[in-house]
Amino acid sequence: MTDTARARKLADRIQVVVAQTLERRIKDPRLGFVTITDTRVTGDLREATVFYTVFGDDAEREATAAALESAKGVLRSEVGKQTGVRFTPSLTFVADALPDTARTIDHLLDQVRVSDAAVRTAAAGAQYAGEADPYKVPAADRDAADEDE
Repeated sequence: MTDTARARKLADRIQVVVAQTLERRIKDPRLGFVTITDTRVTGDLREATVFYTVFGDDAEREATAAALESAKGVLRSEVGKQTGVRFTPSLTFVADALPDTARTIDHLLDQVRVSDAAVRTAAAGAQYAGEADPYKVPAADRDAADEDE
């Protein structure tokens, strides 16, 4: 039976340890401007997936990925020292797709704004296709309604 609260706490601690170690201890010149966005640990606490983003172009992202892979051993040993768990989880680094997804959503929202503006412009001078009251009332009901008033 897995303890999700413990896995969540360990994931949060791993995220902090990795971020601090990257900032203070790893001096690889290939390492760009990295942000550790999320960490997930499996239920058995044996594997940790660390999500990161890199500010820059594709070449800087690839260089940072290579630098993280080469520093994986140092980062794992630091995680083991600072967390105090019996088995130090193996680390896997995954580039976070969040910035790309956000860019796609922004692009789609821009398209919707343009489409809404076109609909608003078309609706400004529009008139009803038929009469103002499209519901037809039989003459007998209309006369009865007039008598009630």
